[in-house]
Amino acid sequence: MRYDWTVDEIMALYELPFNDLIFRAQQVHRTHFDANAVQLSTLLSIKTGGCPEDCKYCPQSARYNTEVESELLMKKDEVLQAARAAKEKGASRFCMGAAWREPKGRAFEMVCEMVSEVKAMGMETCATLGMLSAGQAARLRQAGLDYYNHNLDTDPEYYKEIISTRTYEERLDTLKNVRAEGMSVCCGGIVGMGESLHNRAGMIAQLARMNPHPESVPINMLVKVEGTPMAEDEQFAEELDSFDFVRSLAVARITMPGSYVRLSAGRETMSEHLQSLCFLAGANSIFYGEKLLTTGNQAADQDMAMFKKLGIYAEEKATPSSRRVADSV
Repeated sequence: MRYDWTVDEIMALYELPFNDLIFRAQQVHRTHFDANAVQLSTLLSIKTGGCPEDCKYCPQSARYNTEVESELLMKKDEVLQAARAAKEKGASRFCMGAAWREPKGRAFEMVCEMVSEVKAMGMETCATLGMLSAGQAARLRQAGLDYYNHNLDTDPEYYKEIISTRTYEERLDTLKNVRAEGMSVCCGGIVGMGESLHNRAGMIAQLARMNPHPESVPINMLVKVEGTPMAEDEQFAEELDSFDFVRSLAVARITMPGSYVRLSAGRETMSEHLQSLCFLAGANSIFYGEKLLTTGNQAADQDMAMFKKLGIYAEEKATPSSRRVADSV
């Protein structure tokens, strides 16, 4: 494994002829994974809306006039019912997301209880709750949390165009707290926010220089939600080319060969042809179910029909033993 990727090296990958890039990504993918297995995760918003932060892409921010209403933390029984339903439909990991800057007080303890009971169902557990202190990371680990999601969103240079209420360093600090407790990291970003190719390469470089690499790397295509600056401001008007999105997945696969690369937000509007290119580029994880926090997702039966066409099957559990191990790439 390499942990010393430079932005220039990653730019060179992006600029390869498309066929050469995909071929290289396939070689890396097949060295480390079953090329026809996809890990399925289900994501549930357990506390929706009312977030005090100003992420310009997010409909859950209290600063923007979107259709998302602020709601209280869901009751534990409702969350557990959703987890059971996800498991019955084939999901191996259940992710719980709360629209907080950071968790506090009794609400945090209630989430820890949810984590413990979902874990007891035999599912992998994941949470995204905002920034974490070292003590909070320790408590989540004690509760049985397997993965913590905290995306970088973009590279350090472009970050200030997207968010002003949380620094890049604060995001990295949360990831360090998670790692210190031995939990797995789910960390990726969003493409299509008006960033340059250099910014895109810079984001991948930040992820690929983490040692160890994030176990799960979600690559999101921006979903422009009415009322957010990403949908309203001219600065973000340019639409992302589909091939540029596929290239980002391929570059993530090459630079982080042992990570699960997740095809995340934006799938609802993607054709089967585009998604099949994403799998060819090395994506081997998806969010499975009709909703991603507050935005739509492809229906589960559509995913199963697509998998049948492609000869893809759902991996029962995303563990190191399911990977094809190689010493280096």
